[in-house]
Amino acid sequence: MKILHTSDWHLGRTLYDKKRYDEFEAFLTWFKETIIRENAEVLIIAGDIFDTVLPANQAQELYYSFLAGLSATSCKHVVITGGNHDSPSFLNAPKRLFKALNISVIGSVTENPKDEVVTVYDGKTPKAVICAVPYLRDKEIRTIEAGETIDDKNLKILQGIKNHYDIVCKVAQEKIEEYGKQGHKNIPLIATGHLFAAKGKTVEGDGVRDLYVGNLVQVSASQFPENIDYLALGHLHIAQTVSGKEHMRYSGSPIPMGFGEAKQQKVIVKIEFSQNGKTIESIPVPTFQHLERLRGSLETLTERINELKSEKRSIWLEIEYEGSAASGTVRERLAEATEGSEIEILCIKNMRILNSVLTVKESEVSLDNLTPNYVFERVLESPTLDEKSRNMLKHCFEELLKSFAETDINAK
Repeated sequence: MKILHTSDWHLGRTLYDKKRYDEFEAFLTWFKETIIRENAEVLIIAGDIFDTVLPANQAQELYYSFLAGLSATSCKHVVITGGNHDSPSFLNAPKRLFKALNISVIGSVTENPKDEVVTVYDGKTPKAVICAVPYLRDKEIRTIEAGETIDDKNLKILQGIKNHYDIVCKVAQEKIEEYGKQGHKNIPLIATGHLFAAKGKTVEGDGVRDLYVGNLVQVSASQFPENIDYLALGHLHIAQTVSGKEHMRYSGSPIPMGFGEAKQQKVIVKIEFSQNGKTIESIPVPTFQHLERLRGSLETLTERINELKSEKRSIWLEIEYEGSAASGTVRERLAEATEGSEIEILCIKNMRILNSVLTVKESEVSLDNLTPNYVFERVLESPTLDEKSRNMLKHCFEELLKSFAETDINAK
């Protein structure tokens, strides 16, 4: 049995307001072709299918068209779990319709753990049991007590995550044992997750949002049940294993979510179970839109742009200018350098200005290029605040951001 594992599509995501639907469509076209070529039978999408809780119509069309097209392929079962960017109610809305197409959707934690356990069949023969665990929200896995510290909260979240996996995997194991009594042997137990594993790797500007306040909740490999044959994870955009364990993996995002990911080789993961055990390999994803981050003086930047022009292909640039020339001059010179080519500059950051942001008045400072956390931290540098007040305000601000991000506005 061949399974393909992917996650973090972030359909609808923009890059400096540049729409990326052509990229998403190119990826999904390639992915469908890959499913056919690999003769894959099961597809797992481990969260963050969309970038926002209210995806645009075009993003929805890509999603539904791709899933509908799988019915004509070897892929006979799809398992989709919600991520922290997804709206659980939005993902779950077509659940009954999807069931008829052998598409299982678990947008959020279910009341009955049995509903998170999916059996994959070949005809009437069970081939795998999947613990389809979505992103576990704070309120779903811990109780709040008055007077508890941040450390207390984090420990409760970690314990809540462990307890949830223990319960769901126990249900799955009981199913496997029952199938064994019916003569179906060697059925693998697969689990999904959307979380931050201990020692997980990220890059600046990848858009990976903190799951829990303070981002101190990182799940170690030892917290997952030992009977999991493969753990398909989402959330981190860099493809990687968990603490070197080959059967615990992040597939990473299939396209770069920011310029910091531009040099990464994006992949999907193929897992094949047979009588001889399992094999795991990464399938490289082609680059559908070239991104490059340039940094330096005007002379350095124009020289590099001229080199890129010779490649005669579409390239999006993020520019980090380090000189002292006026911003208007910089933009004019760079526009001249890219003229007549397929190179498009999406952003010009004046590093001299950014390094002094919020301390000087400068027309080029744009909130579009700054994160809420960055701006708030600069505000906290006010000399009127002591360290205790800064920490308290920062914690409250993170709570507000998290609460806002996780509000499922589609639920009612």
